Amino acid sequence: MTAIQFREVRKRYDKASLDTIRNVDLDIDPGEFVVFVGPSGCGKSTLLRMVAGLEDISGGDLSIDGRRVNEVPPSRRGVAMVFQSYALYPHMTVYDNMAFGLKQAQTGGAGIDQRVRKASRILQLDALLQRRPKELSGGQRQRVAIGRAIVREPQVFLFDEPLSNLDASLRVQTRLEIAKLHKDIGTASMIYVTHDQVEAMTLADKIVLLNAGDPVQRDGSVAQFGAPLQLYHHPVNKFVAGFIGSPKMNFVAANLAGADGKSAVARVGDLDIRAEVDARRLPAQSPVTLGIRPEHVQIVSRPGDNVVHGLVAFIEQLGEASYLYVRLSGGELVTVRESGEASTAVGNPIHLHFPSRSLHLFDESDVAVPRTVGENLMTQPMLAGVTITRTAMAT
Repeated sequence: MTAIQFREVRKRYDKASLDTIRNVDLDIDPGEFVVFVGPSGCGKSTLLRMVAGLEDISGGDLSIDGRRVNEVPPSRRGVAMVFQSYALYPHMTVYDNMAFGLKQAQTGGAGIDQRVRKASRILQLDALLQRRPKELSGGQRQRVAIGRAIVREPQVFLFDEPLSNLDASLRVQTRLEIAKLHKDIGTASMIYVTHDQVEAMTLADKIVLLNAGDPVQRDGSVAQFGAPLQLYHHPVNKFVAGFIGSPKMNFVAANLAGADGKSAVARVGDLDIRAEVDARRLPAQSPVTLGIRPEHVQIVSRPGDNVVHGLVAFIEQLGEASYLYVRLSGGELVTVRESGEASTAVGNPIHLHFPSRSLHLFDESDVAVPRTVGENLMTQPMLAGVTITRTAMAT
């Protein structure tokens, strides 16, 4: 069981540039599956390559299993990496591709055969061992690439966007296989890089969300580190709230009208919206942003408390769900997720209830105000005296 520690880790490519990776402090526990996620250019692959030893560390300390590895070559770090490209040898069979690294390391023949066949059983490759890569599908090739990592029996598995070359159905299938692999090989830590938040939410024990934007404006590269539902229900800032979740969280500009220890009232136009947050640290009338996820918005029949009015601008019909894009009177476009077919049409007026338990509040600097409710938001209180015509679909 191997722990990985980052202490003030930085990466700079030349003296004139700013740090690409800034002040990363992380503790990855033994056996954890940790996903690095973030927008393009945030440095997630660079950070992974620093763990692998493929990128130099400009500052700070990186430790694997209690040993500082800043200057340790990749072959001696006890890591195995699966790349975005399969990088299989086309003239070799599946068996030989998986065995090649062990042969180079001068592992005994019996040991090689035992490891290869064990990996092939885990990945269901037994029937494909004598085929060459050109005879395999994309998903099968990626499994071979994963198998090549498994046979090394590393302390740490590193995955650099391994599913990005697969079509949608193969992505789901291979994602399940990687989750099963983590369960079957529970002693190794795994770090997985992706830009796909569905992969991050479904695979990770913990998520590392990396910042985007101007590094001068942020203290470090890590925006938030924690369990997937922690980031989903309790984002530390507006960037995290807007990145985690698909479709992303709705944001509505407002001003703080009042606050106590249990809730706050934000003024949106001429409406008062109550959110269950502790905003006592904020001055009255200060600019704030309300946030609510599409699946928590409720379509109601008439005005009432925490109800806003708008016009349906566009509808996406997906069969099992519909997405309504509603233009509010203040100009904001709010996304609403309904189960099944849409209950209205483009151009129609609509009333939307924002349940106080589901609302987030962000201050003028985009920092989240602490919520006073827990993470179980699946059951929302009914709006007194108002019929909820359709309920948003919970994820």
